Amino acid sequence: MVQEKFENKRILVVDDERDSIDIVKIVLSSVGAVVYQAEDGRAALDICLQERPEVVLADISMPVMDGWELLNAIRGADGGEKVTVIALTAHAMSGDKKRIIDAGFDGYMSKPLTMFTFLEDLSQLLPVTGTS
Repeated sequence: MVQEKFENKRILVVDDERDSIDIVKIVLSSVGAVVYQAEDGRAALDICLQERPEVVLADISMPVMDGWELLNAIRGADGGEKVTVIALTAHAMSGDKKRIIDAGFDGYMSKPLTMFTFLEDLSQLLPVTGTS
């Protein structure tokens, strides 16, 4: 079952739009994920270094530190290569997905999100793990 894939998974949601964070947090919390939140890349990096989330859902266009910079900072941190970083963005023009994946993101989800398929879509982007 898709929902079991999220139970106790530590997920950081990063977006400068508070409504986007709230919606994703409600959905992920409802299936047992431990959800952290940040409204800019700098705050997200601090959370990453302290809480060590397994998954980061990051907007691309944010103040202070954007999603591109956040990705590079996460990858440069100790253990950062193990974090699944997924772009959660309104950048949905032709070529944006390829550019995001080529930059090193592990996945791409375009906004606005479809809440009916969000968990299924996200679960397909997560790496296969043992029992967690």
